[in-house]
Formats: sequence, structure tokens, C-alpha cells
Amino acid sequence: QVRLVESGGGLVPAGESLRLSCVAAGGGFTINTMAWYRQCPGTQREMVASIGRSGLTYYPDSVKGRFTISMDSAVKSVYLQLNSLKPEDTAVYYCYAEGALRVNVEGAVRNMHYWGEGTLVTVSS
Repeated sequence: QVRLVESGGGLVPAGESLRLSCVAAGGGFTINTMAWYRQCPGTQREMVASIGRSGLTYYPDSVKGRFTISMDSAVKSVYLQLNSLKPEDTAVYYCYAEGALRVNVEGAVRNMHYWGEGTLVTVSS
């Protein structure tokens, strides 16, 4: 089984930076895509950054130029650098991973999706 473990959230004043980290703990998992989502109370979860195995990244306009996602495949980790934070960036940030999980000794794989438990980012005005 695979578990995503996030870290790095906290309380910062507007204009400051944070760096979130997420590691995919567990063996037999080949990552295709990792991403960060966020969710505010009463709203839908939204993607704020994604990165594929090729290194291709995606950002919505709301964070483009301020957030940077990176991935270290060797240690199955993804990072999110949050710069120039705004109060509206306050949310619980979730790590997401999609990939192939080996399910038996013969090497069969199954496509799986995993979520972390979330880390709270609070930006004060």
C-alpha cells in the first residue's frame, strides 16, 4: 500500500513564502503524475499545480508565477514552493499521486490514485 505524507504547512504573513513537501511512502509504485490541490471550507477542491514524469507542469492562472512544483522521482517526492502568498491562498493543501502499483509477484500492475491527509496553510493579512 502507498501513503502520501505531507509537511510544511503553517501560518505566515501575506507576501511571505512556504515550501510544502510530500513523499509517497510504500513500495511497488511507479509515479506518473503528482499534484497539489487545495480546499477552503465550503468550496470544492481545486488543483494548484501538477507535474508529470516528463517534468511537464501545469498551473491555474490564480497561482501562475507564484507557485512552483517540482518532483524528485528517485525519492518519490513532490514539492510546492509558494511565494508571494495572499490571504486568499489560505486553505488545506493536499498532495495527490497517480501511477502504477505492482499487485503481484508476476509484475501485474493496477492504476491507482492516492491522496494525502492535507496540510493547513494560513496566510494572515
